[in-house]
Amino acid sequence: MILPRLDGRKIAVVLEHKFIPEEIQAYRSCFGLLGAEVELLSRLWYGSYQPDSNTFLSDIDPNDDQPWQGPHSVMVCRDVSNTNPDDYAAVIMSANYTSVRLRYTELKRFAELTDGEIDDFDAHAHVKQAPVVQFFARAMANKQIVKGLLCHGLWILTPNPLLLRNRKVICHTVVMADVINCGARIKLTSTGVVVDDDLVTGFSKHEVLPFVAAITEQISKRS
Repeated sequence: MILPRLDGRKIAVVLEHKFIPEEIQAYRSCFGLLGAEVELLSRLWYGSYQPDSNTFLSDIDPNDDQPWQGPHSVMVCRDVSNTNPDDYAAVIMSANYTSVRLRYTELKRFAELTDGEIDDFDAHAHVKQAPVVQFFARAMANKQIVKGLLCHGLWILTPNPLLLRNRKVICHTVVMADVINCGARIKLTSTGVVVDDDLVTGFSKHEVLPFVAAITEQISKRS
C-alpha cells in the first residue's frame, strides 16, 4: 500500500505515563517517513508549578510474547493546556491508560466538607474540565482536523457524550460499555480500524499500522 506524502503537516500525539512504547515509535517512524512532524503533547503540571517539560514512563505488559520495542521513557515539552488543536492536521489520543490519567480533575470542594453533603455539585460540568478533555472537544468541533483514538483512547471523549453520539467507532472491549452509553455505534472490521469521516478509531495497539494508514489517508483528503 502506497501512502500519500504528508510533507509540512503537523501531527499531535497526546500521552501520559503508561503509554505503549511501540505505538509511539510507530507514530514517529511512520509519519516521519511520510514527511510529517510529530509533536508529543501532555499535561505538564505539578500543583501550582508549571514545568517546561516532563518525562513520561511506559507500561510493560509481562504477558506479551516479545519484549516491547521502543523507548520506555519520552520527554514532552509542550503542554496541551496552551496548545490549539487547529495547529495540527491530526490529533491522536494514545492507547492504554494514558486517557484515564489525563481525565483527572481535583475535587476542590470535597476538601471543604466537614460533614453533610454538597447538593449543588455539577458532576457533568466537572468531568469536562480536564485540559485534554477540552482539547479534544475543540478538535472534534473542527472537521478539518483528523482525530485518531486507539484502543482505550475513546475514554477522553466520554465526558462529552454528544461527541460520540451516532459516530461509528471501534474500541477495546474494556472501553466498549462507556462508548455505547455515549450513543456511539460499534462497528467491527477485518483491519480493526474504523473510519467515520474525521474520526479514526482502532481496536488495540496491534492495529497501530493500519490505524496510521487510515489517518494518513484522511489527512490527504483534507489537503
